[in-house]
Amino acid sequence: MLGGRFDEDGGPVVFARDAFGPLPAFLVGWIAYVSAIASAAAVSAGLAAAVAPMVGVAGAGGQRVAATLLVAGLALICAAGLRLSARTWTALTVLKLLPLVALALVYLAAPGSPPVPSPVTGGPAAAAGVEPKWQSAALVATFAYQGFEIVPVLAGQARRPATAVPFATVGSLAAAAALYVVLQAACASALPDLAASRAPLVDSALVHGGPGLAALVGAGMSVSALGIAFGMMAATPFYLAALARVDRLGFRLDSVDDRGVARRALLVTWALVTLLIQAGGRGELFALSSIAVLSQYIVTAAALLALALRKRRGLGGRHAALAVPAGAVALALVAGASAREAAVAAAALAGGLALRWGAHRRRPSSP
Repeated sequence: MLGGRFDEDGGPVVFARDAFGPLPAFLVGWIAYVSAIASAAAVSAGLAAAVAPMVGVAGAGGQRVAATLLVAGLALICAAGLRLSARTWTALTVLKLLPLVALALVYLAAPGSPPVPSPVTGGPAAAAGVEPKWQSAALVATFAYQGFEIVPVLAGQARRPATAVPFATVGSLAAAAALYVVLQAACASALPDLAASRAPLVDSALVHGGPGLAALVGAGMSVSALGIAFGMMAATPFYLAALARVDRLGFRLDSVDDRGVARRALLVTWALVTLLIQAGGRGELFALSSIAVLSQYIVTAAALLALALRKRRGLGGRHAALAVPAGAVALALVAGASAREAAVAAAALAGGLALRWGAHRRRPSSP
């Protein structure tokens, strides 16, 4: 709704700025930025850890080197221009979707009982006999719906953002939801004790399609991780650039060259991701992912409500009504965060506020 009414980069950052001012805009943009760089580091390190043994790289040090080289390569592709980044991102998306679509089609062709019984039995959830709080489970499930909020972050680079942004957001959500439903059904059909599987898609593919399909889906998972890391490296700098523009952080972090690349913001993002990979302690920051995405949804719903009530940007009462259930659902999901995850989010926000304070202090006062 809001994405089609703003023709500049930033997404929830510019929504919050227009509705509430620079401080709320900074807060939502900062936590999203911190989460994105932490997630990019974690995904890159995880991919390197999975692939490194296959190419003869052993040990934690070697895996960190592999992850560092991977991130550097992704950053170089992003620095070459937004057009190349878009083509690379599209290619990775197609490559990771093909195995999933193949599994979905195999299941739909024979959706009954699988021909081979599932080898997976037992599981930690069943053994513990404890059902998780539904908000916590829903918060974890929200991770699968991450990425869609990035669409309006790049609105300023779209040719016709008023139509392209809503179509891309709603269309990708609808297509992904349909695919998720079929894949979940395929996994549930193949794996009676689904919670015990550590690789449910691969195990389901083995049951429904044999070793060949399982190998294809396994390769697709690695490509998917690569696509996630690349997408974060391509889009995350625009969060920082939007923050710098909205809040005047300085250092020309808001500058975007004629190829559509926020070069300074990309350099900072690459350096921070590389630093997190070397530090190794990424687990706590990775927990920010779903909280950050939901915070963007909450701020977006609140901005939609505020702008609609003020009748700005062509919005009115019917748009305000849409904001209420969206914000309520996001708030209910955020309530599933643990105290530890909330503490990490609070620490990230405190660090951002300190950075903002320092940047404002070094800025010369207006005469």
